[in-house]
Amino acid sequence: MHCSAAFSQAATSATAVPTISGSRHVGALHSSSSSSSCTLLIPSKPINLRFCGLRREAFGFSPSAFTRCSNSQRVQLPSRRRFKGSNVCASLGDNGIPKSFDYDLIIIGAGVGGHGAALHAVEKGLKTAIIEGDVVGGTCVNRGCVPSKALLAVSGRMRELQSEHHMKALGLQVHAAGYDRQGVADHANNLATKIRNNLTNSMKALGVDILTGVGTILGPQKVKFGTDNIVTAKDIIIATGSVPFVPKGIEVDGKTVITSDHALKLEFVPDWIAIVGSGYIGLEFSDVYTALGSEVTFIEALDQLMPGFDPEIGKLAQRVLVNPRKIDYHTGVFATKITPAKDGKPVTIELIDAKTKEPKDTLEVDAALIATGRAPFTNGLGLENINVVTQRGFVPVDERMRVTDANGNLVPHLYCIGDANGKMMLAHAASAQGISVVEQVTGRDHVLNHLSIPAACFTHPEISMVGLTEPQAREKAEKEGFEVSVAKTSFKANTKALAENEGEGLAKLIYRPDNGEILGVHIFGLHAADLIHEASNAIALGTRIQDIKFAVHAHPTLSEVLDELFKAAKVKDHASNPGVPRNFASSERTNQHRDRPSKPNLVKKFADVYMTFVSWFLCLVYALQKY
Repeated sequence: MHCSAAFSQAATSATAVPTISGSRHVGALHSSSSSSSCTLLIPSKPINLRFCGLRREAFGFSPSAFTRCSNSQRVQLPSRRRFKGSNVCASLGDNGIPKSFDYDLIIIGAGVGGHGAALHAVEKGLKTAIIEGDVVGGTCVNRGCVPSKALLAVSGRMRELQSEHHMKALGLQVHAAGYDRQGVADHANNLATKIRNNLTNSMKALGVDILTGVGTILGPQKVKFGTDNIVTAKDIIIATGSVPFVPKGIEVDGKTVITSDHALKLEFVPDWIAIVGSGYIGLEFSDVYTALGSEVTFIEALDQLMPGFDPEIGKLAQRVLVNPRKIDYHTGVFATKITPAKDGKPVTIELIDAKTKEPKDTLEVDAALIATGRAPFTNGLGLENINVVTQRGFVPVDERMRVTDANGNLVPHLYCIGDANGKMMLAHAASAQGISVVEQVTGRDHVLNHLSIPAACFTHPEISMVGLTEPQAREKAEKEGFEVSVAKTSFKANTKALAENEGEGLAKLIYRPDNGEILGVHIFGLHAADLIHEASNAIALGTRIQDIKFAVHAHPTLSEVLDELFKAAKVKDHASNPGVPRNFASSERTNQHRDRPSKPNLVKKFADVYMTFVSWFLCLVYALQKY
């Protein structure tokens, strides 16, 4: 009997079958080689077929059962680990001997992406190891998302307490709001430590082996970690993350000229700090420093601040987050040379025009924060051993995160996720990519829709977005020949926002009026980072505006901002989906339609007859052996 789909269906309903050492999937008999097949080997002792006559339970073999592969070599299934996959037979070497691996999956890098992949791999039944040369948690937990949110939590409260107008509007009186710098720094550090320990403990509790040392790929399915430790795996995931990018000509001393890694330690609060770059990182630190009393100067190479945001949202954010605060800015300039403070002299910054490259100005400040983005951390990975050439440091991958070599060919069993591949440098994107890869290696094809992944900037108020900006959407529409419409709602019309005295904000929807497809959503306002996920999930699931506008939101909540936004969209009548109930009557008709008897499924009937025949055949074998 070949390892067919029918056999897999029967095996999944029976007692779980243990794995073969080195195989990736278990639960049914199926060879990893397309040329080999698996057959049942009836043990010398009769099998207890107490379920004879029940076709689904006829395959409930005991853990001592064997499989026979096409090379006639007998392989026993050990009972120490039970997997949920679909492939029990170990992959075979050229000599017909099962080729074993130390692990089903090895992940190089224990950041958020590696952690998400490891947990999903364990859930799928893979024997998993994760290699980390630094500390568990990577950039996000130790030098990024987590400690920065601790600092932003402090800055948000300080900003609120310092706003006399805001407090008076709520009827509150606060006198002499202040802060303890070391206490704030300790809050950020303690949070990072707590989250790091939680990640470590969760992986250990689930049986993930944490291997300490720098990981290097030696060849296909082979990795070295530490000095001379070598392990093998059926599949390998690169998840090494990124480091702060420092342009040429900038000297970082870690004290007066710093990166985000140094800034999160909050070793001092300068009176005047220049921030090079006005993206996510720069904006968030400007929020922290101004709340703690610093003056900020932005240095931006492009002609406007916040160039990565939707232009309309960026203009509103500048009016709220920059103009009223102690912030000035220089746009369209490069910082070609930055010299740290020495011998009582301030930090000096030499600026040139971004277009003409002519000298523009020289600034003298107390400190400078380099927030020019991040660079992939891929040096020392041993990619040359598998003929992989990075592109500006990024590992080249396809839409399924499979690594490609210098010739454009896929490298078997090798994947890269997160910042190291450069597709979307966000921690949650890395985790989603890792989960997608695990789905693939366990037999289910999965392609992640990156346009459905949200992003957020945790200023006060917050900025969030998903999908395309308006210029991107219009460019796409011009190429593909469709119309684009825009809908907007204001936080000033939201009861909950007004109750919080936080009515400043805007939500913007970019969509196709012909079919109701959501192209992008951008939000600036109170808790925008939490609100964006309704739109993100709608894009991921393919939900159209004409359907989601019938969703019900609790009142009074900030979620009604999205409710009003979707209701404000004007979708053409012909785009309506008659299959979705619009009221009770149509819902009742839909249910009546569902109750109608379905047409007979010939494939299912054939499978039922086939499985019944097999179960009776096994009963006959049992009877002949016994009598």
